[in-house]
Amino acid sequence: MSHVLAIDQGTTSSRAILFDSELRVVASAQEEFAQHFPRSGWVEHEPEDLWSTVAATCREAVAKAGIGAEAIAAIGITNQRETTLVWNRRTGMPLHRAIVWQDRRTAGICARLREEGHEAAVTARTGLLLDPYFSGTKLKWLLDTIEGARAQAEAGELLFGTVDCYLIWRLTGGRMHVTDATNAARTLLYSIREGRWDAEICALLDIPRAMLPEVLDCAADFGTTAPDLLGRAIPILGVAGDQQAATVGQACFEPGMMKSTYGTGCFTLLNTGEAPVESRNRLLGTIAYQFDGKPTYALEGSIFIAGAVVQWLRDGLKIIRNASETQALAESADPEHHLYLVPAFTGLGAPYWDADCRGAVFGLTRGSGPAEFARAALESVGFQTRDLWEAMQDDWQGGGGDAVLRVDGGMSASDWTMQFLADMLGAPVDRPKVQETTALGAAWLAGWRAGLYPGPGEFARGWALDRRFDPRMEEAAREARYAGWRDAVGRTLTRRT
Repeated sequence: MSHVLAIDQGTTSSRAILFDSELRVVASAQEEFAQHFPRSGWVEHEPEDLWSTVAATCREAVAKAGIGAEAIAAIGITNQRETTLVWNRRTGMPLHRAIVWQDRRTAGICARLREEGHEAAVTARTGLLLDPYFSGTKLKWLLDTIEGARAQAEAGELLFGTVDCYLIWRLTGGRMHVTDATNAARTLLYSIREGRWDAEICALLDIPRAMLPEVLDCAADFGTTAPDLLGRAIPILGVAGDQQAATVGQACFEPGMMKSTYGTGCFTLLNTGEAPVESRNRLLGTIAYQFDGKPTYALEGSIFIAGAVVQWLRDGLKIIRNASETQALAESADPEHHLYLVPAFTGLGAPYWDADCRGAVFGLTRGSGPAEFARAALESVGFQTRDLWEAMQDDWQGGGGDAVLRVDGGMSASDWTMQFLADMLGAPVDRPKVQETTALGAAWLAGWRAGLYPGPGEFARGWALDRRFDPRMEEAAREARYAGWRDAVGRTLTRRT
């Protein structure tokens, strides 16, 4: 048994990646599924689509590798976080479509709870803010809205889970109702300090605790698959939410280590060690990973629009045909022309948390053209990352230090963007050789538990650098450019921070 199968269940597709005993990718498969938008601001998935694409890609990846199920030592799972599912304990039938992390339908619930003065207590317990992003208010909405749901839940007939939990339940044939600490920490229902479901918050949201899964370490025994999936029962031994799995895959095991993943949005995590940090800058406190019952904490900042701004250049403005064109355009832009694009297409995330502001462009002249727009789009990612960088450094150690940012995700392949990022941070940016960091993290968790892969220390020593980007911009120029960005954001916000 020399392979590990990693399931990477994302927002728009499911992937299965098979790793060998040296943590090298052997085979992979990917399948997209439908997105459902029943109303403005509502985003849903069919639970069966999540399951069927996971099952199909697992089978396809194993078939491509040309190995039998007997060669697979373990399965690891990483998943889109906060997406909320409820299903019948006995029949397995979903109560409703999955409510996706992007969904904003519970904004009114969150606003009412804030007005009643509950946010400070919720943040102190969970590390999170009262925002529709998280699972707790989604679950409340389901129980309050669907006829008979609350009575069924109180009778113990319904189960709640994030995507990992639902997949484990399906993979094990309904035998295991479990999750891991990183996913639990994103529900708004879990005390990250005490390591348990929070009775007071459950009461505040009127959530029956019998619905909630058992919470395990990231590397633990999550049950075994039903034999009909791949031909043999295979243990599920590793689980982590996608951003935490990327943190593990980047080997950010020491306090002060920091990673950013650049996909549609950007998620930055800073390892803060054995104690959660209370943010002064409206960042989130969370669990980075948990081994042997001991959590390691992190500060997290979320940027809603990163790679999506390049998609906007392509699909909205139609000034490029594919993402790779942006680098050449940015390089050709007038260096004296400073255009600022604030990509608040769906509001701004951390550290502003202004859901009502919308995108804006500042500094337009008659000379503003496709090259200047492309450069401004790429620069917006660097500026937003610096917003998070400064907030995190201030929260954790008062700023400064010899921090290095490890990057992954699609946009990290752009040398121009990563160089600008290093220039804005005034700090090195490291891009690893292995870009599949999220799936790698899930695979390592499962393989470590199975005894196939080494422990954290040796795994971290195996992290390999593809390229380091050192800052080149003069400090005066850096600060002038960033001051322009801050002014642009200030003019965009609906409320001053």
